[in-house]
Amino acid sequence: MSDVRSSERRRELGGFLRAQRERAAPSSAGLVAARRRRTPGLRREEVAELSGLSTTWYTWIEQGRDVSVSPSALGRLARALRLDRAQRRYLFELAGKRDPDPGAGDADEVPATAGSCVAAITAPAYILDRSWNARSWNAPAARLFVGWLDARSTGDAERNLLRFIFLAPGARSLICDWERRARRVVAEFRAHCGAHLDNAALRRLIDELRHRSPHFAQMWEQHGVLGREGGERTFNHPRDGFLRFEQMTFELSGHSDVKLTILVPATSGAAAP
Repeated sequence: MSDVRSSERRRELGGFLRAQRERAAPSSAGLVAARRRRTPGLRREEVAELSGLSTTWYTWIEQGRDVSVSPSALGRLARALRLDRAQRRYLFELAGKRDPDPGAGDADEVPATAGSCVAAITAPAYILDRSWNARSWNAPAARLFVGWLDARSTGDAERNLLRFIFLAPGARSLICDWERRARRVVAEFRAHCGAHLDNAALRRLIDELRHRSPHFAQMWEQHGVLGREGGERTFNHPRDGFLRFEQMTFELSGHSDVKLTILVPATSGAAAP
């Protein structure tokens, strides 16, 4: 990167931090104003203290000086300034660093309105969180996914998609061409959680599946990586017979690790496998 480009990025980084500092409410950082503030937001020394940096070092960053800031320090700055996901990503891009926790800044809970949207969809639809636990689903999805989303499914309190595919007794008979689909799901999951492999919950899930399912263990060790894409999905349903759908997956705005999947009934093609 040229010296001119680097200088521009440092100035932009300093200006961005200064703007966020001035917008931050002292009360949100647990600070009680002891005296009248001449400027809005937080003071430089307050941000520095909250981030575990020296005031001089933080001041140099705001001034756009040629100083190196570690990813961990950037993460502390993001937390101190209460940056959301988009702001945090922008901070790391300006600094030219890789975010060690790219999921930080996301809301932990799925918005209540998302569940209402799923209920209004007429086709089978469900929402998965970072660990691929079903957080919301509608009645058509509950009817389709026998053993996972239906009312009689009690073996997995979290209703995890991977546990259903690899551990539920009825998954192989429900999902057509189970082995091919299972292999693809594992590759999609690896691509999805690659940035979060240090997450304790994800590690526990992966370790559990490797221990309990030889098929998952074998597929996981193959290190396949695929994007979660749409396409045809077919099922041998115990009540409704052969079913064919086109799958579509969407990312919720502001919740990059939360995915909405819709299975639209196919209207053409053969009527049986």
